[in-house]
Amino acid sequence: MTLLFFSAPTMVAAANGLPYSIPIHPNLVHLTLGLFILAIAFDIVAALYPLEKPIFKFLAIPVQSANLYDVGWFNMVAAAVITFFTVAAGFYEIILAAPPLDAVSPWGLGAMDTMIWHGLGGVLLLGLIVGMTIWRGFQRYVWRVDRARQVQWSYLLAGLGIFVLMFLQGTLGAHLGGDFGVHVTADRLLYEGLNPNTQLLNVLIKFDF
Repeated sequence: MTLLFFSAPTMVAAANGLPYSIPIHPNLVHLTLGLFILAIAFDIVAALYPLEKPIFKFLAIPVQSANLYDVGWFNMVAAAVITFFTVAAGFYEIILAAPPLDAVSPWGLGAMDTMIWHGLGGVLLLGLIVGMTIWRGFQRYVWRVDRARQVQWSYLLAGLGIFVLMFLQGTLGAHLGGDFGVHVTADRLLYEGLNPNTQLLNVLIKFDF
């Protein structure tokens, strides 16, 4: 069996403007979002447990509020840790970005303004998530350690408020990829006047038996 490799042009290999083929930041963003949303969601379910207990009993679901709070706490800790890497990868990839300067997003912002706001938003969210984690830890181990409801209502409201900021931040990120083609291989190839279908087919591996 002979294995033949058809290497793509150098331009295709680096068409997204990064030293790797798949951007890291967008993937880590979804981890940050998922972990934080789950943390707040499980804490809300746990806080409302006295009202939901008959439903869990009827459905024969063996769950206690303490278990729900555990999920909320550990997901919040994980969100805080992963967000450091999310923001770091985002800034690294922003430095390497070369967006078109003649395009405008649906919000009326140019590419550079969008990147600046997205970067500032990332730092803000990192600070908020770390702050929420510290707040959550004090509630769990100090302030409300002997109380049935482990979290304060103000904490849950703050978490819901951060959801709104995450939506705005995510929309800015979507503008960077969808409207400006930042680190999107097909967009960059089109910008260079190349056909993505033709160019990307060159990276296929052909097996000759």
